[in-house]
Amino acid sequence: MTETVIPAAQPADHKFLERFLWLSLATAIATVAIKSVAAVITNSVGLWSDALESTVNLLAALVALWALRLSAKPADHNHDFGHGKAEYVSAAVEGTLIFVAAAAIIAGAVQRLIVPAPLDQLGLGLLLSAVASALNMGTGLALLRAGRTHRSITLEADGHHLLTDVWTSVGVLAGIGLVALTGWHVLDPLIAIAVGINILFTGYSLVRRSVVGLLDAALPPEEIEILNAAVAKAAVDPRVSVTDQRTRESGRQRFVYVTLSVPGDWTVRRGHDVADQVEHEVDAALPGTTTFVHVEPA
Repeated sequence: MTETVIPAAQPADHKFLERFLWLSLATAIATVAIKSVAAVITNSVGLWSDALESTVNLLAALVALWALRLSAKPADHNHDFGHGKAEYVSAAVEGTLIFVAAAAIIAGAVQRLIVPAPLDQLGLGLLLSAVASALNMGTGLALLRAGRTHRSITLEADGHHLLTDVWTSVGVLAGIGLVALTGWHVLDPLIAIAVGINILFTGYSLVRRSVVGLLDAALPPEEIEILNAAVAKAAVDPRVSVTDQRTRESGRQRFVYVTLSVPGDWTVRRGHDVADQVEHEVDAALPGTTTFVHVEPA
């Protein structure tokens, strides 16, 4: 068996990605402050729910930063395959925090339905919430783009979280606007309940994806196609065949296991050369992949 161990990402890559999480932290702090002020001056349970979700965003960004730093650590004697799965833990924590926020939002809204309260200074509250939403949208899109480009579920999860917050804010803004126009204060808690239910779906998708990753899911179908083409390009000799091929991903790390069948009268060096070529082609097609090739006599 030959082995090529290629780090999934260089330290500089992680430092670059960390900048996005620091941006997320700064945005979360700013939006929590802005939305809290808006909630205080309006006395709106919808805006309070929006501020609570932004608080969850702040906690989630801290967890994401921890996970990204941990996943950057190289393999050691206790973790032969690195620490890439830390990113799945981050996504699971973010999903769980979303569930907690949704429960708190719905509970507060139900209480407001039972004990109604008037709203104040809606115009200023709406303006502040709109500014906070714009901040979240810009940061969320940046994180989502970086996460997909660099295959980081941590950045993707945080980006989705921020964009969920944007949609929450849009719903709240629309509801508060209707309250201002109609005077129907019951719309405020009803919209907060709808917001809570909506973000439950985002939490579920994040938890589900993290669980699938922790269970050693195979590479996505589109990457499997690229892998198959790379292996076929290396094993051009008709006497060489692939008898087994397995894949798994761990955060941004990819692992590929290939078994080649070669003529039994080949020398060890000749079989080793074919294995090396497979490793080279896989790394060229899917950079940063750790490839294991096992050679067997036909």
